[in-house]
Amino acid sequence: MLDVSDDVRAEIGDEEADRLLAGENAPGSYDCTSCRTPGNTDQERTSTVLFVGQETAVLAFAHATCVPSQVVPVSEEQLQGAVRSITAEDHAPPVPDPRSTAGPRPAADTQQAVLGVTSGVVLVGGEARPALVVEPTEPIARAGALGTGGDDFLPLLTEHGFLPVYDLGRPPAPIPGWSVLLAAGQLHAVLMPTPGGGAPVAWWQAHRPMPVSDGWRSAVGRSQQVLVYAAAAGTIGTQPREDQLRAALERAAARGALVGAAMPLAGT
Repeated sequence: MLDVSDDVRAEIGDEEADRLLAGENAPGSYDCTSCRTPGNTDQERTSTVLFVGQETAVLAFAHATCVPSQVVPVSEEQLQGAVRSITAEDHAPPVPDPRSTAGPRPAADTQQAVLGVTSGVVLVGGEARPALVVEPTEPIARAGALGTGGDDFLPLLTEHGFLPVYDLGRPPAPIPGWSVLLAAGQLHAVLMPTPGGGAPVAWWQAHRPMPVSDGWRSAVGRSQQVLVYAAAAGTIGTQPREDQLRAALERAAARGALVGAAMPLAGT
């Protein structure tokens, strides 16, 4: 009951793919690399997910209902960390942590920051546009920075090409190399380019595929583009309705506390 996509087959070769499909190298029981709950290749449809770095590749398994079989480019550092984790703890490789690919790290002496992502439809120039709002749970500091006084989240993003947003009536400018991965109608990741033009890596990756509303899917189907807004910790907060999310974004923009970028889809 194993699914091996054409992309995965191309990476691992026909012989290995056929052995997997015949059950010779299938793991039987596994921990889903998406939702982290147990699965069994003999009892339920299972996707092969190949994490590919610059020099290393790791084959993982996921419930087919969580994620389709696919190749996921990651940094070599992330992949080596996953391999060390497998060797030390004898468990399936975890989904790469988006915080390590994002560059920024939580400020010293704070709780570990997590990038929270909210999806919503935002009216821009009279048109309903699909948007993602990214806000960390804690202040973010540059890697290696000392002290607890600053939050470098927005400056780091502007260095990567995000631009300040002052007027929500106009869409933010496109950002080269970045994209939003949507698969099977669910949100999986925000991908960023790697230095030297290598395969993109996940800047943010959902712990498990994130469902989006019918309105969001309809809007992204029309535009094939997602507006990604980012704000520092504590700026936007949890907003239960899209009109309240819009109001919070407008307040952040008015204070100069919002950056954004338009990104194409990397999936379907």
